[in-house]
Amino acid sequence: MAETDPTLDGRYLEAFPSYLRSLGEDAGALAAVVSSDAPEPVRRYVVAGLNYIFKSLDLIPDGIDDLGFLDDAFVLRVAAALALAESGGGQPDPLGRLAADATLIKTFLGDVYPRLESYVKNLRQGAARGRTVDDVIGSAETQSTFLHEVAAWAKAYEVPSFTRDVKTLIKLKAFLGAKLS
Repeated sequence: MAETDPTLDGRYLEAFPSYLRSLGEDAGALAAVVSSDAPEPVRRYVVAGLNYIFKSLDLIPDGIDDLGFLDDAFVLRVAAALALAESGGGQPDPLGRLAADATLIKTFLGDVYPRLESYVKNLRQGAARGRTVDDVIGSAETQSTFLHEVAAWAKAYEVPSFTRDVKTLIKLKAFLGAKLS
């Protein structure tokens, strides 16, 4: 992040709160991709990103003021970008919209971004609530339960605060840099 560039800082300070405002809606929109006829590799990235929401130990604990849900928003966007790349770019929204947001995240994180991207790729092998991506993709019953849980989470999600201050950006990048090292 170019901490001395007020233009970029302003873009981040506008965009990141909007990611928090739309997080519940984004999760719901991505859930539709899981049950669509999208190619399996695309759906795997989407499931991995959505399953991250349910991880008890995520990159930034959800209770941390200003930052707690930004990692979730970032992971969903990076997962969408990876899914879109896997599809050859032919998938419609929400993947395209969220993948476009990942470009700003990449600019913000700089050399930390490849580590976040690698982390998101590895989520395809992880589990949350005892449920793996393979479980969700391979079982109609598990997928149905998963999609109901995503819908319930999206409905219950309450937009957290975000202090529009450059110090918040510095904390965010430092937190992610430390967790992804």
